[in-house]
Amino acid sequence: MGVFDKIKHAIFGEAKAAEPVAAGAPKTQPAQAPVSPSAAPSPAPAASPAQSKPASTTASATATVDIVPILDAAVKKSGQKLDWRHSIVDLMKAVGMDASMAERKELATELGYTGDGGDSAKMNMWLHKALMKRLSENGGKVPADLLD
Repeated sequence: MGVFDKIKHAIFGEAKAAEPVAAGAPKTQPAQAPVSPSAAPSPAPAASPAQSKPASTTASATATVDIVPILDAAVKKSGQKLDWRHSIVDLMKAVGMDASMAERKELATELGYTGDGGDSAKMNMWLHKALMKRLSENGGKVPADLLD
């Protein structure tokens, strides 16, 4: 597992715990399934394809994970004064990861950084923006001011 995957899992993994509570649609389908066979066998197949479309729409809607409350809660839980919105180091610390230069360089390689690895300030700023963009591309709801 790469560094990005660890960060993504740390953030999205927290959201997965809340997802079954929000996913009311899958619970409705099994409840409707017994109703369909008791009514009539013919309408049940017609109802299933119609129900499949809303369920997939619901699954798409729940696939987006709002990172702000998750990371804010992680900062609060850490008990440290961390600014995850501007600092890659603080973001990594908030989710309980190693924020060492070696980890950040590995993350930079994964995300395609081509700048000077010796200029840690420039690399860190690039890393934060690239991470926000990648989280957004992978189902994260990232505030517009944190994206380019």
